[in-house]
Amino acid sequence: MERQAVQRAREAFLSGRTRPVEFRLQQLHALQRMITEKETEISTAVKQDINRSQYDTPLLELIGIENEIKLAIEKLGEWAAPRPAEKNILTISDEVYIQPQPLGVVLIIGAWNYPWALTLNPLVGAIAAGNAAVVKPSELSEYSALLLRALLPRYLDKDLYPVVIGGVSETQDLLRLTFDHIFFTGSSSVGKLVMEAAARHLTPVTLELGGKSPCYIDKNCDVRIACRRITWGKFVNCGQTCIAPDYILCEPCIQGRVVECIRQTLLEFYGADPKCSPDYGRIINQRHFNRVMSLMEGYTPVLGGQSDASQCYIAPTVLKDVPPHSRLMQDEIFGPLLPIVTVSDMDDAIHFINEREKPLALYIFCTDKKATKRMIEETTSGGVMVNDVMIHYTLSSLPFGGVGQSGMGRYHGKHTFDQLSHHRACLVRSLGMERVNLARYPPQDRRRARRARMALKSPLIDMSKRTLVWAIAATVIGCGLLVTLLVILLIAAGLNCTCWYWRGFYN
Repeated sequence: MERQAVQRAREAFLSGRTRPVEFRLQQLHALQRMITEKETEISTAVKQDINRSQYDTPLLELIGIENEIKLAIEKLGEWAAPRPAEKNILTISDEVYIQPQPLGVVLIIGAWNYPWALTLNPLVGAIAAGNAAVVKPSELSEYSALLLRALLPRYLDKDLYPVVIGGVSETQDLLRLTFDHIFFTGSSSVGKLVMEAAARHLTPVTLELGGKSPCYIDKNCDVRIACRRITWGKFVNCGQTCIAPDYILCEPCIQGRVVECIRQTLLEFYGADPKCSPDYGRIINQRHFNRVMSLMEGYTPVLGGQSDASQCYIAPTVLKDVPPHSRLMQDEIFGPLLPIVTVSDMDDAIHFINEREKPLALYIFCTDKKATKRMIEETTSGGVMVNDVMIHYTLSSLPFGGVGQSGMGRYHGKHTFDQLSHHRACLVRSLGMERVNLARYPPQDRRRARRARMALKSPLIDMSKRTLVWAIAATVIGCGLLVTLLVILLIAAGLNCTCWYWRGFYN
């Protein structure tokens, strides 16, 4: 089944129907209609998958997808147009540009924690760039996967954008096939397998992985507001967010305040018993429940810690004085556990971050702009945000992606379009002005070689509209001055001749 779906997608792509911008716009409008018309069904499916509030799915996923679609519709003509490139003296009279072209058939492997956003956002870019796309939603978010398979063929071209569902076996079967790009969102361990499979066909990949995103709280900032924002980012979606704050770094003198502020915020957000709150979710399945619970072994939580295996429920949990080399600090938690690690100062925090794998996000809560700038400059992460968490993901103008173990490639807005396009270099010149090329042809001598070297070393020239206007204006002015000079010389010559004539007449 997987092979047939991929074959149909490739045949549909090779037919050329995705190349016109008008077709891509029509598909984007149809996808936009699907999100609008099926919002209730989508929210219900996510509720069945991870017990997410019906109000949270539009806020956390659907509005973001709609914004991506709107931006692509608005900017597609600009994104898909040829992009002028700088020239040198050798190509000054040539047409030089970069033409974005579709890659072909893209495989999109989605994730279960945000089963709609992390599957459809890459699809928006694939459609905009003119690709066919085989969509593989996560089997763990079962209700969302089945609904996506039912809905997508009703709104989009069913040959170009098939949905393949199934588990590990089906995913492995897909990865044995040839694609022009693979877009994967998930864990680092699976990301390595995807990259290994892609290498057999030299297929480029975008890997949106995860990692332990640190959250540094400076002792002089407003700890209450910082903890309010951190608590929301950590425990929304039951902690199952790739860019959730994974752990807190702070000085020992404010650790008690941090715990107390989080306690007050949890009471405000979810009440005395989060298990009864309609706004608090559940762990996706029993396997992940057991994995998260095992991370707490040997620790006594200062907040939370309660659980119910029958509901895959784990309360929002905070652990303090966590040793830096503990198991809890080795792997991404991806659950509602928030460790606090104490550091002596910002220097110690920077060192702590840099001696570990590069995270997907870094969060800094600090009001000292100089100190904040220093921390940004002296650390590396996929993205960085100051005095809040996760909101950078919502801004389509910012590229979203990891670095090192947290992933490779980027997407959102134009970045997705560019990631899923081939930027073809184009240079068009005439067969005239052959004399200009003589210096590069044999037989060579010192004079020709010098001319060729000078031409090749010439700086690039920006032929943007403004530069071009100035160049034309300068040329016109220069020509005008030259003509004026010639006229003056002719007049002078004429007057000189006249003087000689009259002098001869009188003599």
